[in-house]
Amino acid sequence: MHARDRLFAVLNGEPVDRTPIWLLFPYHRTSYYADVRVAPSYRAVWAAAQRYAITLNRRNPRVRLWSPEVTEGGEARREGETLVERAWLEYKGRRLCRELRRGPSGTTEKRLLTSDGDLEFYCSLPLNLDPDVIIAELDAQLPAYLQEKAEFPAELGAMMLDLGEPINPLYHAAKLEEYAIWSLTHADLITDWLNRHMQQKRLVYRYFLERGLADVYFLVGSELASPPLVSHRTFQRWVVPYAAELIALIHAHGAKAIQHYHGHIRRILPDFLTMGPDALHTIESPPVGDCTLTEAYRIVGDRIVLIGNIQYDDFRALTPAEMARAVQAVLEECRGKRLILSPTAGPYEEAISERVAANYLAFMQTAWEFC
Repeated sequence: MHARDRLFAVLNGEPVDRTPIWLLFPYHRTSYYADVRVAPSYRAVWAAAQRYAITLNRRNPRVRLWSPEVTEGGEARREGETLVERAWLEYKGRRLCRELRRGPSGTTEKRLLTSDGDLEFYCSLPLNLDPDVIIAELDAQLPAYLQEKAEFPAELGAMMLDLGEPINPLYHAAKLEEYAIWSLTHADLITDWLNRHMQQKRLVYRYFLERGLADVYFLVGSELASPPLVSHRTFQRWVVPYAAELIALIHAHGAKAIQHYHGHIRRILPDFLTMGPDALHTIESPPVGDCTLTEAYRIVGDRIVLIGNIQYDDFRALTPAEMARAVQAVLEECRGKRLILSPTAGPYEEAISERVAANYLAFMQTAWEFC
C-alpha cells in the first residue's frame, strides 16, 4: 500500500497493511510549523517520513471576515526597548484595538475584546457575506493553491483544507476570563453572531467542495468553546451544530473530515459522534488529558478513527528506546482498532536536537515494524 491507500483505507473502515503514521508535517510551508523539507536538522526525519508516514498537506485559505465598511489596520513601533504591535478594527468612528508588547521583561498581550461593550460592538459589525466578494477573494488565492496541489505527490497522502469554524475568530479576539463569563451573560448574542458567521463558512466550504479541491478537511474549533472554560451546554450550542453541518456538507461531496481537539475530552466524546467526523485528533491520556484510548474506543466504537497519542513533549524528553516502548504500548492498546498513530502536536521548532530527530525516527520505525 502507498501512504495514500493506507490513509483512505483506515478512514473508510477497510483493512490496512500497517497502522498509518502521521507526523502532522505539511508538504508546503505554513506560518505555524517549521518547514521540515528544508530545515537541516529535520533532513533524516523528512527522508524517513516519505517512506513510513502519510502526509496531509494542510492549507489555510481565508477570506476577509468583515464587510468593506469595517476598516482594519495595524502598526509596529519601538517604545524604548519594547516592540509594540497594534491591530485594530474601526467602524463608524469607534475602534477596537489589540496590543502586543515584547520587551526585556517579557511579552504581554491585550486582546481585542476585554469588556461587555467591546463584545457588543464586535458582534454588531457587518460581516463579509456577499457571495460575489467571497468568490472573488477565493479565486485570487486559487492559482497558488492549485500550484501547491500540482506539486504535492499524491501517493504521500492528501491535500487537507483547514477553513476554520464560526467560533474561531471570536475566541482568538476575546480576553478568556471575559469569554467564559460571556458564555453565561451574552450567550444569545454570541449564538446569533455565530449563526451569521456560519453563512460565510457555508459559502467558503462549498467553494472548495464543489470544485473537488481537497479530499480531506481539518476542523479546529471544538477545543475553543469546551469545558472547563465554558459549560458542556455552551459547547453544544457554540460548536456541535456548526461542526455537524459542515461535516455533513463535506461528506455530501465525498470528502473526509478530521476534527482536532486538545484537552479533557471524555465527557464530551459522545458529542463527536453527533458531529460525525471520520477521524479525531487527538485523544490525550492522563496526566495531560483525561481519556485513554481504551476509554475513548468504548464510547466511539469503530465509528471514528482515533489519532494519537504520543505527547509532543515526549519527543524531547524520552530516549529512543523509551519512545519505541511508548509506541509499542499505544499499538498494543489499539490492536484491531481504527487508529492513526500520531504525535499530539506538530513541528513547531525550526531546528531540533539530535535526540528529537532520533525519537522521530524511532517513532516511525517502531510503528512500521510492529506486528
